[in-house]
Amino acid sequence: MKSSIYGISFFFLFCIFPLVSGQLASKQSNTMITVSHQLANSSWNVEKEQNPCLWEGVTCNAPHNDSILSLSLSGFGLSNSSFLPLLCQINSLQSLDFSSNLFNSIPVEFFNSCGEIDGLKSLNFSKNMLVGSLPTFQKFVGLESLDLSFNSLNGSMDSQLNGLSALKSLNLSFNHFTGSVPSRLGKSRVLEQLELSMNRFTGEIASEIGEHGNLIKIDLSGNHLNGIIPESFVNLTKLETLILSSNQLHGAIPAGLLGITTLQRFSANQNNFVDLPSTNPSMSLKILDLSYNKITGRILPQLLLGSNLQTVDLSYNMLTGPIPVTISSSLVRLRLGSNYLSGPIPSTSFVSLPSLTYLELDNNSFTGTIPPQIGSNRKLALLNLAQNKLNGTLPDELLNLTQLEVLKLQLNKLSGEIPNQIGRLNMLSVLNISWNSLNGIIPPSISNCGKLISLNLQNNGLTGLIPDAIGNLKFLLELQLGENKLHGRIPDMPQKLQISLNLSFNNFDGPIPKTLSGLNDLEVLDLSNNRFSGTVPDFLVRLSSLSQLVLSNNQLFGDLPQFKPHVSVDINGNPQLHRPKDSPPVLSKKRKPVGVTIVITFAAAVLAVVVVAIVFLLISKRLSKVNEEQLQSLEVLSPPRVIQGNMLTANGVHRSNIDFTKAMEAVANPANIVLKTRFSTYYKAMMPSGASYYVKKLKWSDKIFQLGSRDKFEQEIEALGKLSNSNIMIPLAYVLTVDSAYLFYEFAPKGTLYDILHGSLKSSLDWASRYSIAVGVAQGLAFLHGYTSSPILLIDLSSRSIVLKSLKEPQVGDIELCKVIDPSKSNGSLSTVAGSVGYIPPEYAYTMRVTMAGNVYSFGVVLLELLTGKAAVSEGTELAKWVLSNSVRPNKLDHILDFSISRTSLVVRNQMLAVLKVALACVSVTPESRPKMKSVLRMILNVR
Repeated sequence: MKSSIYGISFFFLFCIFPLVSGQLASKQSNTMITVSHQLANSSWNVEKEQNPCLWEGVTCNAPHNDSILSLSLSGFGLSNSSFLPLLCQINSLQSLDFSSNLFNSIPVEFFNSCGEIDGLKSLNFSKNMLVGSLPTFQKFVGLESLDLSFNSLNGSMDSQLNGLSALKSLNLSFNHFTGSVPSRLGKSRVLEQLELSMNRFTGEIASEIGEHGNLIKIDLSGNHLNGIIPESFVNLTKLETLILSSNQLHGAIPAGLLGITTLQRFSANQNNFVDLPSTNPSMSLKILDLSYNKITGRILPQLLLGSNLQTVDLSYNMLTGPIPVTISSSLVRLRLGSNYLSGPIPSTSFVSLPSLTYLELDNNSFTGTIPPQIGSNRKLALLNLAQNKLNGTLPDELLNLTQLEVLKLQLNKLSGEIPNQIGRLNMLSVLNISWNSLNGIIPPSISNCGKLISLNLQNNGLTGLIPDAIGNLKFLLELQLGENKLHGRIPDMPQKLQISLNLSFNNFDGPIPKTLSGLNDLEVLDLSNNRFSGTVPDFLVRLSSLSQLVLSNNQLFGDLPQFKPHVSVDINGNPQLHRPKDSPPVLSKKRKPVGVTIVITFAAAVLAVVVVAIVFLLISKRLSKVNEEQLQSLEVLSPPRVIQGNMLTANGVHRSNIDFTKAMEAVANPANIVLKTRFSTYYKAMMPSGASYYVKKLKWSDKIFQLGSRDKFEQEIEALGKLSNSNIMIPLAYVLTVDSAYLFYEFAPKGTLYDILHGSLKSSLDWASRYSIAVGVAQGLAFLHGYTSSPILLIDLSSRSIVLKSLKEPQVGDIELCKVIDPSKSNGSLSTVAGSVGYIPPEYAYTMRVTMAGNVYSFGVVLLELLTGKAAVSEGTELAKWVLSNSVRPNKLDHILDFSISRTSLVVRNQMLAVLKVALACVSVTPESRPKMKSVLRMILNVR
């Protein structure tokens, strides 16, 4: 009975005083309080919470809570590191995480003091701004994990890591280390993770690394390493991941390397290897990437047989011979494009591969027919057999691929008709069967492919009418029907057509049809080489986005209407069609050959830009001698009725300058259009004060915008209006009308980056200006990605969405689109809202979502534009692909650069080559290997 009373009493006391044994040691508590006083704006606040064990990022030993085990100050925005040695007084620490801050140095006292903590196992200073050489770790005998990645550390490595006898994980990726890859990695050989990617290491890979028998992961990608892969790597019997991409390695891949029984990923793309591994891969291998090398010979049958193999990428090599007859049933992605493979595509290779999702065999020399067995792979989302020598008809079995999103069969020798039931492929976003020998009609069922963005059937022998139902393809941006034998009535076209409508080299006759009058987003219209007759209708003048109109070689007559100065109009071959005497000169006097039509169209695939200089011209005419005929050709509408107008900026100058009434008068006049993008129209609005502003129009009626809830729209825009960064276009005010929303921005007098690099304002930007633009855009994007509440992503980052306040002051635009666009209300696929052609990362075609890594890829393309002077799509080829294919040969790097700039001095050339390295990392094919924008910015800044 007495023992029961004692038990109840003890339980009662424990419930009332549960924290008696949970008191943090006074020395540690005092240390934490002292540190908290030094951390401005931190979440460590002793006045709100006296127990440091309950502070953010603090972990104590439960349940006693009498000592601190780990501290994580990750993302606290800290820049002053003077407090760090104080934390070393907490001798119970096992883990310290200071990642994602702004430290540029670490006090020497920190290493002296914290090195005394025997139990400290993990130290993380990644994603800071550390500079200088690698610190020396003499005392950290218990340290198992060291992460200094994503900094700006430099110099070579010698003995700094010798004291780390227990080191298991070392990550020094994304720094500027030079010299040889360190071979002495701690006193013992317990290292499991070695990550040294994206540095400037040179020389050969030390064979001593292969003596660290516990290694599980090695990543040496993105350096300047040469020589061969050490034979000692074969002895790494625990190795799971080996990444050697983007170096200058050569020779043969060691026999037995792929036979390591634990190896799951081997990536050695973008090197100079010449031979495929000669031994059978282990059954554990999942990813094999040897693309962009110089590999010759045949594909060994065993290479594609691994029972767990998921991805094989051998593209952009010099492989010959046939595809192996048997392929692993576990394959998800097979990329063999851009080789010299030949023979028929074996039918047995592609029978019921249940996981196969992406099959790319393009740009080879395959002959014979398309195997019907490919149609048994029901998960296929992408099938690319373009640029081969395939013949025969399109097998009906392809219609079983109901998950197919991209089908590319262009530049083959296919014949016969397009299957009548092509509409069964209702997930297609891209269909390209151009440059073949197809005949028959365009099947009306094509209208069932309701998610099509691009339809290219040009250069075949198609006959008959364009189906009336073609207008049902409401998301179609590009329609290529040129060089066929089509005739008859031209039906209503999809209203979203934007990139191009090509009806050239057909048998159309009669007047240019009124059915084309609603294509207000269309940039390129090609009606050449038909038998159109009559006068050129005025409604073509009112196509507000039109930048190129090709009417050559028809039977048109009369006077050509007065088009806007930025519209290139080709009327050659119409002897009775005349230009007005005061018509501006033709922007393109000589039309390119027929065979280049596809090139022109793709090069114009991005959005129309009506350049700022033209607006100045129009305004000056209005202020002096106004051309009445020109003004009459522009339909000035009544100003929209304002329902609501709100100022977002606190800047008194802008608040006094912006006049909503004057702004609405400006947007009513098409003459004030200075820029059109896929989702927006920009107007220049002159205020009564004389100041100019951009006014951007978003249509409420476009269901893709999340504008139905005006409260939500206002909340999103008002949040963006509170941002502060000189390199992004921040909304200053907004106006809501019945059918649209209008956003106000500071005006950028120099137009867009595209205008300056490639457009009609083209000028020879020196390297200093290009470098400043690169830094500014990187700063803006890094700011958006690091936004505190959640990253702000860009749907359409391109040189056309970057405006210039001066030749060295860029601003990134369209930052609100990811906040106000609802992809679920489009065609169910982000392909329609994933950006401009040439800037879209390859994974968007499959992942269907915008990511930070995707933004990095788009920025990489912008960098390449600055470095090469070429457009994102040039001569029918995406710039990123062209650069990647040339970068695998180091002696060609100079040829990539804009010679007119790189020749100016050796210093400029070296800086451009350094930025080229950053750009190549950004446009890496795999999203995981691309750096974060914060690191990209740091690397660019360190070029100088």
